[in-house]
Amino acid sequence: MLGAIAGDVIGSVHEFIGTKTTRFPLFQPQSRFTDDSVLSIALAESILSGKPYLDLLIQYAKKYPNAGYGGYFSRWISAGEYAPYNSYGNGAAMRISPIGFAYNSLDDVMREAEYATAITHNHPEGIKGAQAIAVAILLARTGQTKEQIKTYIESEFKYDLSRKLDDIRPVYYFNETCQHTVPEAIIAFLESTSYEHAIRLSISLGGDADTLACITGGIAQAFYKTIPEEIVIETYSRLDPDLTKILDLFSQKFLINY
Repeated sequence: MLGAIAGDVIGSVHEFIGTKTTRFPLFQPQSRFTDDSVLSIALAESILSGKPYLDLLIQYAKKYPNAGYGGYFSRWISAGEYAPYNSYGNGAAMRISPIGFAYNSLDDVMREAEYATAITHNHPEGIKGAQAIAVAILLARTGQTKEQIKTYIESEFKYDLSRKLDDIRPVYYFNETCQHTVPEAIIAFLESTSYEHAIRLSISLGGDADTLACITGGIAQAFYKTIPEEIVIETYSRLDPDLTKILDLFSQKFLINY
């Protein structure tokens, strides 16, 4: 799961500026965790503790009110009614990586991804996007090749993963929907040669950078198994102790190395 959080931190300074290159400093003084990390760790604690996904999402959102939540989610928290709001935004997929690391069958991953997503993003595209990422992580960490992952995701979720980043990049723009974030994030992973390369490729699209890198980073960690030490150290230095505690407990329980 650290792979997703590191992607979020690295991508945080590129959001809204349209970075179209892979050549940039990985970390800058302003690099920080955002709502992607906060809500991912909320789901991780839910899995560890058995507390409902809904309760932990609310608890974490209120504890970290300035993490940069999307408009719909912010209104959902403020309203205090907590009914799903039929969203197909990429907030569904950005927080889902713990599901892919914690559950070991396709049926379990699909079911839990839907439960954890439909709390807010109960639109079919929101659920589909989250399930696709959780399944990609499961396949990646259980030894499937990139071609096998690509074939399964295309068949099951009907995303076109045959496009090339060099063709996508010139016309791609900031987009917060699952439909235009999830497949692009997966393609960045498929074209990568390492964890760091995957992060750089996702950010180079010039879109919703922290979320793209968060999504790609979760799959990349699952596939490549390791994250460069510099990235681990720099990411941890930007998380508060409560977040690192859950991250460590989750990694230990599910034997996630980095």
